[in-house]
Amino acid sequence: MLTALRLKQDGVVAAAETQRRKHKVLVNAVRYAVEQRKLPADPLAPINWSVAEAADQVDPRVVANPSQARSLLCAVSYVGGFRRARGRRLVGLFAGMYYAGLRPAEAVAVALPDCVLPAKGWGQVTLHRTLPQAGRRWTDTGRAHDERGLKSRPADDTRPVPLPPELVSLWRDSIDTFGTADDGRLFFNERGGIVGSSAYDRVWHEARELALSPDLVCSLLAGRPYDLRHSALSTWLNAGVDPTEVAERAGNSVEVLMTSYAKCLYGRQTIANQRINRLLCEYE
Repeated sequence: MLTALRLKQDGVVAAAETQRRKHKVLVNAVRYAVEQRKLPADPLAPINWSVAEAADQVDPRVVANPSQARSLLCAVSYVGGFRRARGRRLVGLFAGMYYAGLRPAEAVAVALPDCVLPAKGWGQVTLHRTLPQAGRRWTDTGRAHDERGLKSRPADDTRPVPLPPELVSLWRDSIDTFGTADDGRLFFNERGGIVGSSAYDRVWHEARELALSPDLVCSLLAGRPYDLRHSALSTWLNAGVDPTEVAERAGNSVEVLMTSYAKCLYGRQTIANQRINRLLCEYE
């Protein structure tokens, strides 16, 4: 049982925090069983258990370059019929993951009152909530999505994220075309409800088949919508943006950022070699 706690359903090692949470639940359940005299003693007490190391680094093969990302976003708009606009409704959602580095649950929750979308130049969104999908059996409200605060932050905390002009334009076009949901959300389904992860996953997989060559469709490149966030953060780091600023925009610590994206810094070794060469040449 303790070995199983370390793994996800697909057999992959789970995140450290997930392992700790499951272990804590098991420990409390066993202690309660001992209290109720269902067990004569705590069978976990003599066992030395520790969190298994998970692979936290992002696989460089999933990272799309700007040209590939733009092709994928364009392909999203062609998914589904024009009238239902199954894909067109979600172009801005995916664009938020790529251009602003938003997590899917953050992008789904973006509302117009939290946005500054000027006609020209950079805009900004102030993130303060997420709408993760947990299933009706696991939420307090009985709905498929729970409303929560930002990941790993106090409940009332906010995170301002700059929006590049290309994203501002896409979001403005989405508002002009589809309006907003009753609560101000920018992205919603045909009935005005929250976009489910299964719905945008299907659209994304269809878009990959339209945008990518057959060999890339079979590859890991941008295989999941979340990989758009990985692509965004990798692009910012490769552009030379200070890691502290990237971490602030992404809602990560610098340590997590550099650990996760170290392998995605394409060409950084060449740049380092050039700098070392220049320094050595100064002393010839």
